[in-house]
Amino acid sequence: MNSMMKYFLSLGSNIGDREKNLSDSCFLLEKEHIKILRSSSIYETQPVDYLSQPWFLNQMLEVFTGLLPDELLDIIKKIETKLGRLKSIPKGPREIDIDIILAGELIQQTPRLQIPHPQMHKRNFVLVPLREMDPGVVHPVLMKTIESLALDNDDPSEIRKYRSD
Repeated sequence: MNSMMKYFLSLGSNIGDREKNLSDSCFLLEKEHIKILRSSSIYETQPVDYLSQPWFLNQMLEVFTGLLPDELLDIIKKIETKLGRLKSIPKGPREIDIDIILAGELIQQTPRLQIPHPQMHKRNFVLVPLREMDPGVVHPVLMKTIESLALDNDDPSEIRKYRSD
């Protein structure tokens, strides 16, 4: 077992039973011994980039695991496949999308995985739930808090609280 690390994961779903896809993801993560410390409210969000698709439900999780980022990514890909995700239109509709947003203060830039997530500071669906959970978290590259990134963000996409846990 490697040393334990805290990660922030972003979950999104816009096909099928969106709420069930989010809760099934949480269940499957915990089955893989990834401890969910807390979760944000669920938000309904307007699609970004590829606009002609249904709105998403998004949620942020703070998790704790001994897995290295690439090992966590392997498990995430397995969960996405299990829940029916197919690679189709880039940024298009999907049953579930799980992204590693932050991994403690780690910075990783490989062709397979970039941490912090390269688009996180430009996305309402990441910043709003993350700000709800922990506004003081510092982006390890930009060296700004989530609070200030959320305030400076100019993403015009709509986001509204769908359900609080």
